[in-house]
Amino acid sequence: MPGAGEAPYSYLANVRETRATLARFGLVTKHRLGQNFLVSDAVVGKILGLAELVGDDVVLEVGPGIGTLTVALLARAREVIAIEADRALEPVLATTCAQDAERLTLLWGDALRLVPLVPSAVVAPIGSPSPPSSSPSSFSGVGSVPNKLVSNLPYQVAATLILKLLQELPSVGRLVVMVQAEVADRICAGPGSRVYGAYTAKLALWGQVTGHFEVGRGSFLPPPHVDSTVVRIDRALMADPKTGLDLTPSQLDWVAHVIDASFAQRRKTIRNSLSAGGFERSRLDEAFARSDIAPTTRAESLSPSDFVRLADAL
Repeated sequence: MPGAGEAPYSYLANVRETRATLARFGLVTKHRLGQNFLVSDAVVGKILGLAELVGDDVVLEVGPGIGTLTVALLARAREVIAIEADRALEPVLATTCAQDAERLTLLWGDALRLVPLVPSAVVAPIGSPSPPSSSPSSFSGVGSVPNKLVSNLPYQVAATLILKLLQELPSVGRLVVMVQAEVADRICAGPGSRVYGAYTAKLALWGQVTGHFEVGRGSFLPPPHVDSTVVRIDRALMADPKTGLDLTPSQLDWVAHVIDASFAQRRKTIRNSLSAGGFERSRLDEAFARSDIAPTTRAESLSPSDFVRLADAL
């Protein structure tokens, strides 16, 4: 946290300035968009600490809101590319981020649709007309390619968005994301735990959790009804057991398919679950023997590397 007399990480990260900004533009929070504005500068500082930004970083931010985290990112990165669903926030961001507006570019719309388009999209500067939200493919040209994601994510899409970004935006090597505590528990879970499942195992194919911290409800305006956690995930592809090289995209997709089929019927043994998913029993028995995995085990007891071995044997 900044010392006495030092400038805050974000001048917006306090209740007074956030309320004043919302009032200035006649705005109210929209529950359907998961809008809970961060009002703790200490939390902003801890997010920046996990992100370890350097001057050449191009940061992707999903859900900039009124710009609370955005202004802190702009002070430390070369460029920020932000995706925002609420077009009513355009004049707010034009004001709060005016000092660095030339280094802030925006996409308007649904992040789940727009994330795969980021590397090849023209990202409209603040105040520029954007293409219709129903046709993101109408973006043309080439924008900067982000190498980090730093975001207070909309909680209703956070889990899906994190995995989608790891799968479809390989330029991003680090994710520092604020998520609902229950989602963070799934992200960080280990084999055998109650919340370990297909999502956790698939996430580990593309990245590793390298840090996290909890955030109290009082750090937001209005306070959410759930607890929050900031998680750092560094991209680290799992290795091919035969070559030791990173798994290829097709291999990753195959392992993810095997994981999904293994967890499809969680109470069943992995042999029965995979068999119900269309795998031939004779083929399964050979794969279990080659991968040294007991067919009577259940999916939640297998590590991500176990699934890689099993998928390789199938």
